[in-house]
Amino acid sequence: MALQNISHIALEEVCSNLPNGGERRPGQESMTRMVAASIAEESHLVVRAGTGTGKSLAYLLPCILSGKSTIVATATKALQDQLAQKDLPFLQLHLDTPFSFSVLKGRSNYVCRQRLLEYELSDQQQSFDEPSMGVNEEHMNSIIEWSNDTATGDRSELPFEPNNATWEKVSVTSNECPGRNKCPSGGSCFAETARDSAAAADIVITNLHLYALDISSENSFLPEHEVVVLDEAHKVEEILSSSLGFEIHQGKFRSLLREASSVLSPCPELQNVGELSEIFDEALSQHLNKRVIPPEDAVLSDALDLAETRLVSLASVLRGLPDAETLDLGARVTRVIQLIESLLENVRVARWLEDELVAWVESLYGRPCLKVALISVDHILNENLWPVRTVVLTSATVPANLAVRLGLDEEDFNYEDVGSPFDFENQALLYCASHLPDPRAENYRDALHDEIERLIIAAGGRSLVLFTSRRALDEATTYLRPRLPWTVLHQDDLPKPALIAAFAREEESCLFGTKGLWHGIDVPGPSCSLVIIDRIPFPSPVDPLLSARRERVGDRSFNEIDLPIAATELSQGVGRLIRSTSDFGVAAILDSRLAKNRSYRGQLIEALPPMTRTVDQESVLSYLERIETRT
Repeated sequence: MALQNISHIALEEVCSNLPNGGERRPGQESMTRMVAASIAEESHLVVRAGTGTGKSLAYLLPCILSGKSTIVATATKALQDQLAQKDLPFLQLHLDTPFSFSVLKGRSNYVCRQRLLEYELSDQQQSFDEPSMGVNEEHMNSIIEWSNDTATGDRSELPFEPNNATWEKVSVTSNECPGRNKCPSGGSCFAETARDSAAAADIVITNLHLYALDISSENSFLPEHEVVVLDEAHKVEEILSSSLGFEIHQGKFRSLLREASSVLSPCPELQNVGELSEIFDEALSQHLNKRVIPPEDAVLSDALDLAETRLVSLASVLRGLPDAETLDLGARVTRVIQLIESLLENVRVARWLEDELVAWVESLYGRPCLKVALISVDHILNENLWPVRTVVLTSATVPANLAVRLGLDEEDFNYEDVGSPFDFENQALLYCASHLPDPRAENYRDALHDEIERLIIAAGGRSLVLFTSRRALDEATTYLRPRLPWTVLHQDDLPKPALIAAFAREEESCLFGTKGLWHGIDVPGPSCSLVIIDRIPFPSPVDPLLSARRERVGDRSFNEIDLPIAATELSQGVGRLIRSTSDFGVAAILDSRLAKNRSYRGQLIEALPPMTRTVDQESVLSYLERIETRT
């Protein structure tokens, strides 16, 4: 029997065990068949699956039943948790075909047994007297105690969140780890155990960042696989571009100095590396928030040349050390040398910046940071992904030109839109406030605040308000908090999980936020009856990476870069509204350009769910009041 038919039958069987009693989802059934056909034919698939489709089961079932080794890579931890803690355990219970699965993260997510051992064997307690270290003694002791009981060593399983300085003391990155065979604790390494588990699993769940590193390094991070599902596909280009780049800043040199000082006595080479922190701060500070071309900037190129010379000298001193008397010291020396080599490679790449890379300087914790990213990733995917395995890209929002930007020709993939099970035309109203001033006008902000207040009052609170800038968020929160009788939550009030829980728990509360809240919020029911978006989320015209892409595209850049990004972000924001078949609500876009700009309004609206549309304020207020009465 064909994989398509087997998968469809299995879908019906497992869905009969869902809480909804097997409610049919035509989009899910269609997607299941498409994914099965893609795997059977070894062809690539791009599928847009709207909110509520149940796309996770739609791609997991064919992957499992095909018997092919599969990796699922996602953009967010929330989706990874859903797959690993809900969907896959459910399928193990209700699918006749047995299978195994594993979750694999980057090495720095696991506590390092060797570093714990080194900490406990040395007199590290004195370091707590150094405020610059930032190590939390209570957290450190709790991590040590936890490490004796945990089966995974995964940071996410800690009952608390350690600060970065503390966690860095007990973990290693892939840039510094010598590997299982060269480490005294390699035999009991949590990260290696996770890799072993992943190698033996039928389905491996990971993140797009780690998948990017794997693509660029010929399977150095993940096990060999025949099929990959890239979920939340609208984030693929952005994440791959940044993941395959790097950062250079004073913290890198300070961290290296700290590690090297643990194995070397004071010497000129150590002092020279220590001075690089300030040298780089000075070289970068004059370029803050600007693109840079290091080979054309004398100060920056000199700083990079000096860094290369001094890093090479320090590595030479370390390699010249007599054989370490203990495995413990030998492992530390190896880690420091690898850390130097990784930083040295980045310095050299930045110094002679090649055409496919773009560099810029931005602020990181108040200090300048040189960032380098790939302008495009299509050439890497053309070499290391598309010819090698079957790929399924899926998301609720798939930019029209996504596959082409990722290097696929039209004949190389199939594209499908399976819709959504929600009745958007009857469940939701799309309102564009066409009477408001243009967002670029001086009087827009006051009019915006009045409009938000009017809409929220009509909804009885119950609103998620999304802003395209931090300034707009802060101004609106300051203005509206004293004017509204309900709790107004600002995104900084609580950690994100607690923030969303508070918003859902207090039905009449309002939640105000920026980009981090445009994605991944799932609050079905009356708590989110109104989603307000202040303006069309066009990307910044001075964004360094996008500016480099615009230069390559030329006159077509607005249509090929800016408009697809805006459409995707707008769709993601609006997608927070209807999360179940019983939800009703209004998506209000307070940007008159959506109603008036004929050159691009159609493409933006086409990216949104098929909601009933209006520009009449009184109709919207009446609609919201009816929803409030119903709840």
